Amino acid sequence: MARRAISTITGGPARSVLGIHVFHCPDVVGIVAKLSECIASRGGNIRSVDVFVPENKQEFYSRSEFVFDPTYWPRDVVDNDFIKLSKLFSAEKSIVRVPDLDPKYKIVILASKQEHCLVDLLYKWQEGRLPVDISCVISNHQRAPNTHVIRFLERHGIPYHYLPTSAGNKREAEILELAEDTDFLVLARYMQILSGRFLESYGKDIINIHHGLLPSFKGGSPSKQAFDAGVKLIGATSHFVSQELDAGPIIEQMVERVSHRDTLQSFVQKSENLEKQCLVQAIKSYCELRVLPYQENKTLVF
Repeated sequence: MARRAISTITGGPARSVLGIHVFHCPDVVGIVAKLSECIASRGGNIRSVDVFVPENKQEFYSRSEFVFDPTYWPRDVVDNDFIKLSKLFSAEKSIVRVPDLDPKYKIVILASKQEHCLVDLLYKWQEGRLPVDISCVISNHQRAPNTHVIRFLERHGIPYHYLPTSAGNKREAEILELAEDTDFLVLARYMQILSGRFLESYGKDIINIHHGLLPSFKGGSPSKQAFDAGVKLIGATSHFVSQELDAGPIIEQMVERVSHRDTLQSFVQKSENLEKQCLVQAIKSYCELRVLPYQENKTLVF
């Protein structure tokens, strides 16, 4: 991916920036040709095009990366050109993103007591390896002022909101208010179930990490479930949140081999490492427009 600072990209025009376009429309002849024409007519240069046409279905999915000079193809004109292309092919989805010019995705992270995923996200963000702005961190677990998480957040000006929950009050109204201006939410081992009413009210994507290889070992204690089952592979799954527990469309999965020599403790340690990697990769894929909804409960990940 291009750096945040505008820079020359090899193979493109001088002072070029990276653009990303994803497309979903009915499949007809000539879509890629028109896409290429749209970019080339403005002096842009395609770097890659990934296309998927399901078998026995007249549907077209694509993700394109291209470089262009914003001096000759201004950002607003880019949008207008792709809107015309979208109308031409009656597209269901057409999204353009220019990482160097567009605002970063704004997110809120929700976490509970376990903080390996939260800490990993914060440090990846600090290193510039996550293309997001963190509005705040919300937790149902109270952390003391001198803990490393609180010190980190204070140092970087990120608010921490402690919202204790109970069986009768999940604090969803407060969460919705804090998340009002976000682009999506990240559940970094947030051990509370969000209600269907919350999901409908928020209306945007929520990315969760599950410490198990879904669809196996749903619900609580998946590492113990896997250990008791004597599995030879353990995994972590990042998925979109849906009204059915641990059943939303899968974005990313990672696995590691285990054996009879592993203990429950080593299962958990390996699982936590997978969770961190899996969640980061899912967020990056989402921000890079690599994830598209597919059928009722699947995703395409380019």
